[in-house]
Amino acid sequence: MDRNLALEAIRVTEAAALASARWMGKGDPKAADRSAVEAMRKVFDSIYFKGNIVIGEGDHDDVPQLFIGEELGCGKEPVVDIVVDALQCTNSVAFGRTNAMSVIAMAPQGNFLQAPDTYMEKLAVGPEAADVIDLNLPIEENLTRIAEAKKYGISELTVGILDRERHEDLIARVRKMGPRIHLIQDGDVSAAIATAMPGTGVDVLAGIGGAPEGVLAAAALRCLGGGLQARLVPRSQEEIERARRFGIKDINKLYNCDELARGEHVMFAATGVTDGDLLNGVRFRHDGATTHSLVMRSITRTVRFIVTEHYFEGEPKY
Repeated sequence: MDRNLALEAIRVTEAAALASARWMGKGDPKAADRSAVEAMRKVFDSIYFKGNIVIGEGDHDDVPQLFIGEELGCGKEPVVDIVVDALQCTNSVAFGRTNAMSVIAMAPQGNFLQAPDTYMEKLAVGPEAADVIDLNLPIEENLTRIAEAKKYGISELTVGILDRERHEDLIARVRKMGPRIHLIQDGDVSAAIATAMPGTGVDVLAGIGGAPEGVLAAAALRCLGGGLQARLVPRSQEEIERARRFGIKDINKLYNCDELARGEHVMFAATGVTDGDLLNGVRFRHDGATTHSLVMRSITRTVRFIVTEHYFEGEPKY
């Protein structure tokens, strides 16, 4: 795939970010999400390619747009699979919190794990420690290995963990080991990516989050040379059956980056909606807005931060 679709994808995430950012702090997560989905879908239709959503906003019967199996684009090629989260951290926008982003990943057909909407246990690191992590080992052993690989003392590590009741034991064990902890309010994709980006101050992501977010994080880490191991954590028999309908036979399988996002032509794009670990949020002004985005490709290992000045009267022009 010679064409750099990732740069075109930035228009998609920018549109979703601009639309949803208008709802920041207004207490209406559904309106914020709906705005992001509608704006993203509109711009997808203007891109000359043929895309198929493998992880999206839900099943066709549940959502009207960006549903699993929906075809996007106005061309016949290139043909790609798409993982989309029009607005990650919906509540962060609604209640004025951090780390909300609009995110997509693309790759040739068949290269993404079609993860169901369930939980996933994850351990993510940057390139220095990508080969030493093992989710089958206790967190204490993994932190020791990561510190040695990065040539850090244990107390110099910073571990990102979602601030959830289910992580009380994990947090206690990490604290006992001595690393610093970065508690995440919502959404772990940005923290997973931050482990592989210099200067972010996050060395490890650990704990249980969403499975679709795990695939998005894997796509980004493929572009950065980072490492991720993950396994599904279904919450019910219904979620197990859904995973099997998606073609997952071994519910307990341990996945790595290359299994979640395969091949050389993985692309990732994200635009910040609210300020976060990785990206600045949308900044509005009287005649437009400024967006901050990240775009990456695994084939070239290029990482671009893009600041875009948008000028418009009234509603944004994509």
